[in-house]
Amino acid sequence: MSLDVQMLTVGPIAENCFVLRREGSGSGLIVDPGEEPDRILAAVEAMGVKVEAILVTHCHFDHIGAVAPVATVTGAPVYCPEMETPLLTDIMAYIPYPGIGPYENYEPDETLKGGEVLELAGMTIDVIFTPGHSPGHVTYSVRGEDAMFSGDVLFQGSVGRVDLPGGDWPTLLRSIGTLLDSHSDETGVYPGHMGVTTLGAERATNPFLADLAR
Repeated sequence: MSLDVQMLTVGPIAENCFVLRREGSGSGLIVDPGEEPDRILAAVEAMGVKVEAILVTHCHFDHIGAVAPVATVTGAPVYCPEMETPLLTDIMAYIPYPGIGPYENYEPDETLKGGEVLELAGMTIDVIFTPGHSPGHVTYSVRGEDAMFSGDVLFQGSVGRVDLPGGDWPTLLRSIGTLLDSHSDETGVYPGHMGVTTLGAERATNPFLADLAR
């Protein structure tokens, strides 16, 4: 089995939304539809997939702005970190910047705490609790595929910021350590911002991970 992953960088903060499926499959998933729903839906149509679920890593506005319109059009259930549900159901109340949005609220269909195993679109997905950037953040790891969707935990050469409400550097570092300890260096990291990378590349070169090497 191999994955077909399409990355769309959307919105004013250049957030990465992913559409993924097993190679050749007619069913797929969307991770973090943050903005530009028409672009996301066009990518889904071009891939020829039926969206079986929408997975949210965390509920900062740049990752959830298009959840409601995409869910409405596709009919796909939305999976959201339980702890951050209030942000999805009242998005505009948590946006600190003028001129952003407006976005439509959404009540998630399923909530996650971490530790769940999801069987979706022919894939087995481990839900890993990875707080630190935000309190309820989760990472989605596709079992047997050396692929994880890390949201704003780990980036190419960087890590998620911790100066937002609920952010905490020691907690973020522990979360990244959990991912490094449980996955091979070959694991592809599909992050919420910037380019795709691997755990091995970040272990070797990411300056923010120096504390983990000690």
